[in-house]
Amino acid sequence: MPPEYAIEVDHVVRTFNDDFRALDDVSLRVPTGQVFGLLGPNGSGKTTMVRILSTILKPSAGTARVAGFDVVRQGDQVRRHVGLAGQFATVDENLTGFENLRMIGRLNHLSSSDASSRARALLSDFGLDDAASRLAKTYSGGMRRRLDLAAALVARPPILFLDEPTTGLDPQSRQDLWGIIEGLVEGGTTVLLTTQYLDEADRLAKQLVVLDHGHVIAEGTSAELKSRLGATVLIVTLASTDEATRAAPLLSDLSSRPARVEGTVVELNVDQGPSNAVEALRRLDAQRINVAGLALREPSLDDVFLTLTGHRVDAESATDAPALPARKQRA
Repeated sequence: MPPEYAIEVDHVVRTFNDDFRALDDVSLRVPTGQVFGLLGPNGSGKTTMVRILSTILKPSAGTARVAGFDVVRQGDQVRRHVGLAGQFATVDENLTGFENLRMIGRLNHLSSSDASSRARALLSDFGLDDAASRLAKTYSGGMRRRLDLAAALVARPPILFLDEPTTGLDPQSRQDLWGIIEGLVEGGTTVLLTTQYLDEADRLAKQLVVLDHGHVIAEGTSAELKSRLGATVLIVTLASTDEATRAAPLLSDLSSRPARVEGTVVELNVDQGPSNAVEALRRLDAQRINVAGLALREPSLDDVFLTLTGHRVDAESATDAPALPARKQRA
């Protein structure tokens, strides 16, 4: 029977240059056989956590165990149980798709025949049969990302780290990759997914931890996080930014949380959407404030993040760890 948790992190700290804390007292538990999401903007600590769990970096303090093995003391055992696909495809662009996967099979000590058969099977699974003999540099972005994911699976790891795997992909390629990830989990793979795409986390992850500036600021299921905000988001569009500024204080007591103003739009989280929408219109009309549009929708993870941090998930651009030199990928 598999263990309850594939990954266990206790009070992990990671500092750079002695004073910058990319991770600050982070603890989490990743259930076996699920997609677990690390959600946050660039600079939140997601990539640093993946590097620690895959033994690329050591924690400055705290402990982490992957597949029951300590990432510092038992790194070799950890690496035998994990696959890693990062934000950017790491395949050799001067080799064909088949040659890339066969090479990784050989690096993982498969026989020549087993490495070749494994490469062919993965190319088929990932819809790359027709491109098997083409150089990887001729692949589209989505094809390279699928090849990179296939490379991480050559050794059949039970735990897979996906560090922002759909960054830069077009919508259809993202959907295709999501389907592949869901298929892997159905087959028993545990996936730790880092992402700043809220729709991705909403669709794939059963459990979420939200990171911001190296701290865990929230955790739970997508539904649990959304439930903190109220049942409905009321969106009022005004004719001008000045009218939006005037409208916000008139509507603020309809919600237990402050109104959000962006340009000509005022948003509030409310528990009784239809009745509060009517009340909002009544108040604005009484003050002769022109309403250009009004809508109700369910809360999103974007709303959660904005409420928790005061900024949207894509509002930062700093990376959370120094870049590391390129190295040969291990599946």
